[in-house]
Amino acid sequence: MLVLMAATPDLPTSRWLELLKKRRERMYDDALDLSMPIAWASTEEQNGAIAFFNAAFRAEESGLRQAHEIASEVESSDPELAETLRLYGDEEGWHRELLTQFLPYIGGEVRPMGPTTSTFYHLYARAKRHETIVLTNLMFETIGSTTYRIALRTAKQHPAIRQMLTILTRDESFHVPLNAHFLRRVLANEGKLAKLRLAGLYHLLTASLMASAAASRRRTKVFDNIPFDTLARAYAEQLGKLFVHAPDLGLTPSRALLATVGLHRADLMHDADVLSIEAAERAADRSNVIV
Repeated sequence: MLVLMAATPDLPTSRWLELLKKRRERMYDDALDLSMPIAWASTEEQNGAIAFFNAAFRAEESGLRQAHEIASEVESSDPELAETLRLYGDEEGWHRELLTQFLPYIGGEVRPMGPTTSTFYHLYARAKRHETIVLTNLMFETIGSTTYRIALRTAKQHPAIRQMLTILTRDESFHVPLNAHFLRRVLANEGKLAKLRLAGLYHLLTASLMASAAASRRRTKVFDNIPFDTLARAYAEQLGKLFVHAPDLGLTPSRALLATVGLHRADLMHDADVLSIEAAERAADRSNVIV
């Protein structure tokens, strides 16, 4: 039987659950305003937007499934954690519902995944160990919130597009420290061997996600206007910042990988701790979006 134990520093699961219940009370207040047509600059820009939000749809779909599956597996040993995971998955599911409405509005539909995205999610779906699943999801949430935050500044400035990006940015920013909590709970039970297994996965995923920025630029840059070097550097920076302030998680960003985008570990130490209790409490408020 899997028994998950809390680790510090972190909010207790009871507090995460309380925050999620409060968020759920207002979750459906955010109805999309799709009344104003979008005047696209070109067919390429429109197709780039459709590809961008299809990628977002697949990320939410995957997060929903994995959260609910783990919730079912820990229900008997830790009902409180299971409910927390389930409510988190519900938020991902709500995003999926919004994107299901949004894609036809921008002239698209839910499309099959491309080869790069398909490979990522195929491998992710095969993962069985909870620590592998949660670390992967934490890193996916991180690059998602990073991309959405940058796109809020650079993508087409239309009210509906901005509203959709704001919702995603706001909620994924909260999901990052929440998934770090899930990871701490798993690692507290699994011990040092799990941390050693995760170190290789962390470095492999960081390099892969940085490289994936190139593939996404071919499809979505015409919409989001984010250059490859900007996005790859942002991914390296944010995926590194996850752990420089959290030594208890046992993961350290690669100096060599950071150097490829002109960063050093010391650069990350000067930034705020994205996994801190203060950051989590701040991100829980849906009215806060840092652009």
